[in-house]
Amino acid sequence: MNVKKHKTIIIGVTGGFGTGKSTIAGMFKTFGAEVLDADTIARKTLKKGTISYQRIARMFGSCILDKFGRIDRAKLAQIVFRNRKSLDKLCNIVHPVVIDKISKSIKKISNSRSVPAVVIDAPLLIEAGLHNIADYLIVAKTSQSTQIKRAMKKTGLSAGEIKYRIRNQMPLSKKIMMADFVIDNEGSKSDTQKTVKKMWEELKDGRE
Repeated sequence: MNVKKHKTIIIGVTGGFGTGKSTIAGMFKTFGAEVLDADTIARKTLKKGTISYQRIARMFGSCILDKFGRIDRAKLAQIVFRNRKSLDKLCNIVHPVVIDKISKSIKKISNSRSVPAVVIDAPLLIEAGLHNIADYLIVAKTSQSTQIKRAMKKTGLSAGEIKYRIRNQMPLSKKIMMADFVIDNEGSKSDTQKTVKKMWEELKDGRE
């Protein structure tokens, strides 16, 4: 546990593809936490005209662009989730930008002292090194069969495509070993809500 004493608690929430980390982050938001969604921030870095867009387009070529010249995230995903080296190249472009934006947002929110906690919602939170700026690391876990079922329902991807993505993420077991708290998200939403509420009460007690 890497606890830094400050007014605003920084909570990192991560997990595997389809484990429900964003649902958990949203539950913390209902208690007054500010949620920073790394995926949303990352998508903005892909917008046409940004430096990241230019670097990614040069690296992967026109095959990842749509008819308007924008990055087609589905086409890009088809490449990077089937080739670890390609995924690493993409992450090396996107991660520094996302980390910088999240760090600046946390500083601004913390300085205001009006928000009890900031939740960083990031699938690659550990891989990007964002866990190093969090006071607490929470990992959402489910069985792989549940991961696949939920991800298929949410994304419309096939089971095979989802398995490719799971394989290209850090193993969930390794993330769990690094966690301060683990939320078993296998059950009902109400069960998870009870767990999050109990965890929130525990975490906010550490706020100065």
